[in-house]
Amino acid sequence: MSYSSGRLHPATVLTPTSVNSGHTVYGSPASYTVKPDPDAPSSVDDAELEDGPVKKRQKRNKPTLSCHECVERKTKCDRGRPNCLACIKRQTECKYAHVANLLEQTTRSASNGRRMTKPPKRKISEEARDPRASVPNIADRGMPAGIMSSGSVASSTGLLSNVPYSLPTASKVFGVGAEHPFANYWTFEGKLSQVIAVMPSEKLTVDMLLAQYFESVDPIYPMIHRQTFYADYEHFWALMLQKPDAENADAAFVALLFVMMALGAQFQENQSPEDRKQSAEFYASASNQGLRISSYLSSASIQSIQAMVLLTYFLINDNHASDGWSFAGVLMRQAYAMGLHRDPNIVVPHASKFEKQQRRKLWQAVLHQDTFLTILLSLPPSATHTDVNVDDLIDDPDDIVSTDPRDTAYIRGSWSLANLVQEMICSPRSLDMPICSTQRQKSKLIADFRSVYRSFPDIFRSWDQDSLTKLAASNKRIVRQTLFLTSNYYHNLMLVHASESPDVPVNVRSTLDAAHEAINAFFMLYTLFDHEARVWWVFNHRAFLEALCIGSVLRETAKEIGGDEADRYERDPLFARAKADLSRMIQIMQAMGEGKQGSEVARTRVTVLSEFL
Repeated sequence: MSYSSGRLHPATVLTPTSVNSGHTVYGSPASYTVKPDPDAPSSVDDAELEDGPVKKRQKRNKPTLSCHECVERKTKCDRGRPNCLACIKRQTECKYAHVANLLEQTTRSASNGRRMTKPPKRKISEEARDPRASVPNIADRGMPAGIMSSGSVASSTGLLSNVPYSLPTASKVFGVGAEHPFANYWTFEGKLSQVIAVMPSEKLTVDMLLAQYFESVDPIYPMIHRQTFYADYEHFWALMLQKPDAENADAAFVALLFVMMALGAQFQENQSPEDRKQSAEFYASASNQGLRISSYLSSASIQSIQAMVLLTYFLINDNHASDGWSFAGVLMRQAYAMGLHRDPNIVVPHASKFEKQQRRKLWQAVLHQDTFLTILLSLPPSATHTDVNVDDLIDDPDDIVSTDPRDTAYIRGSWSLANLVQEMICSPRSLDMPICSTQRQKSKLIADFRSVYRSFPDIFRSWDQDSLTKLAASNKRIVRQTLFLTSNYYHNLMLVHASESPDVPVNVRSTLDAAHEAINAFFMLYTLFDHEARVWWVFNHRAFLEALCIGSVLRETAKEIGGDEADRYERDPLFARAKADLSRMIQIMQAMGEGKQGSEVARTRVTVLSEFL
C-alpha cells in the first residue's frame, strides 16, 4: 500500500536534480525529485493496519549537541565555545552536556592529523581544449580563457589580476616584479656599518615608523613581542651612538628593524604615493642587505625568520608577488632547518617558556603565510609537516612578558583554520582536483569548518556593521583582527560550497552567502580603514577573487534557467544582494584606480569584473 495522502514515505530521500549541463539550481521545490531508499520497504502491510497501529520505530540515541539554554527555549544554537551566539545576545549562561564537549574536542583535534594528497586518477588529453573546462571549482572560472592558455605560470588563478595580466606571451614568473625588488645602494664589500648609516638620524622618525607598524601590521601578524623588541631597539640605538661599536650590532636585528620601518612607511598617509613607495623600498633594500650580511642563507635565528616573513608581505604589498613567492620558499626551508615545525618541548626542551612560545608563534606566522598565500595563488602548500600543537599556545598570567590573551585567541583561531584549509583546500586546488569527491565528504568538511568557527572567541563572531564601527573608536586592533579572520574563514568556506565533482553539485545559495560574508569584511575594512584597504594586497586580492566567484555563479546560474524560473531569479533577494556586492566591489576598485597615481591593478580588476554586469 502506497502513501496517497500527499506525505512522503518515511524512508524517502530528497536529491537535487541536474539542469542541462549538470549544475544545480537551488531554492525551488521543482528542482527536487523524490528518490526512494532502495533498502526501505515500499509499502506498509495492510494486515498491520487492520490489526492495529503500526509500532513506532525506535529512535536512535542521538546526543544533544546544542547548549542547555537553547534546548530549553527551542531556539537555534550555533554550538559556539565558550558561548553560543544566541546566549551572547540573550546574556544567559551557556552550558553544554559532557558528551557534546567531548565530541567538539574530538572534531577539533582531527584537524591536526597527518596529511597527504594523492594525485588524481585521470589522464589528460594532449589535444587543445578550453582550460576552464577542467577546473572543478566555479570560483576559479572567472577569468578569460585566453589568459589560462598563455602557457605562463600565471595560469594560477590568483595572480591574473596583476599587471600585466593580459600579456599575450609568458612574462616573468607571475607577470609582475620583472625587476629585482631590492635596489642596490651598497658597495661590493658592504659592511653592516653601511646599512646602519642609512638609518634616519633622528630617532623620532624611526619611532613614528615603528608605531605605524604596530598600529597597522602587528594586529594582523602578531608574532613580535613588543616589550622585548623595544628593549632590543633601545639597546641598539644606544650602541649606534657609539660609532666604533656599531659593527658589533646583530645584523639579523638590523634587518628586522628595517623591514618593520618599510612596512610602517607603506601605511603612512602623510606622504604622496610616490614618496611613500620610494621610502618603503629603500628601507626594504636595507633590510635585505642586513639579511645578506647575517648570512641568512646558511644560518637562521628567530629574528632573521621574522624579518623574512615581513619581507614577503612587503614584497606582495609592493606588487612583487613573484618575488614574494620565491622569497617565501627560502623562508620555508630556513624555518624547517631551524626546527620551527617541531614541538619546542622536543627540539629545545631546556629553553625558557617564553622562547618556546615565541617559536610556536613564529611557526604559526610561517604556516599562516604559506597557507593563505597558496590559497590566493592556487599553488601547492609547503608547510605540511609539523607536530606543533595549536593548544600548546597558551597565556601564562605569571609571565610578565605574556602575550595579550586576545592576540593569543586570534593566533589560535588563524592557526586552526590554516590547519584545516591547508590540505583540504590548498592541495586539491593546486592540482585541479575537486575539493570534495562525495556529498558525504563535503558535509563532513563543512561541519569541520563550523567547528573551527565555533572555537573563535565571541568577539570575533558576534559583530555587525554598527557594533564594529563603535568598537573601532576604542579598539582598532580587535576590529582589524576580526575583519581579517572573518575574511579568511568565509573565503575558504565559499571555496568549499563552490566546489563540484561528478557526484557533488555546486551549492549556489551557500556559495553566495559565504562570498557575501567574506567580501563584506573587505567593504568594512575599506569603510573604517580606507588607506589600509588599498595597501593590503592579500585582503584586497581575496575580495577580488570573491567578486570573481560571485560573477561566475551569477553567470552560470542565468544560463541554466529560463521561463518562470528566470523571473524568480530576478526577484530573488539572494541574487540581488550578490549583484549589489559585485557592483560595490567595482566602485571601490574604480576609486582606487582614479588619477595618475591610481592603482593600475585596480583598473585591471574593474575591466575584468565589469564583464559580469
